Amino acid sequence: MHISPYEFGNIYNKDPLRDRKLLLNKSEINKLIGKIKTKGFSLVPISLYFKGSFVKLELGIGKGKKLYDKRADIAKKDAERKMAIALKGNY
Repeated sequence: MHISPYEFGNIYNKDPLRDRKLLLNKSEINKLIGKIKTKGFSLVPISLYFKGSFVKLELGIGKGKKLYDKRADIAKKDAERKMAIALKGNY
């Protein structure tokens, strides 16, 4: 992960592309690895924030959509868009 160096820092700035430690217990890491290895699951960063000298990252497990789910969502968005256009014309 790239974290830009402090602009007003001195020679003690760290390399922005260095490896970062994942501060989790071994069992928590193994649980995440087990979930990721199952088909269709991914590890997704949800939020990133600074707390003191630490950068905290909230992780989530996400499952991809099926093709029929995508088609249904596209049809639903299209119908809502048409309704919005029709209502906009009436008022």
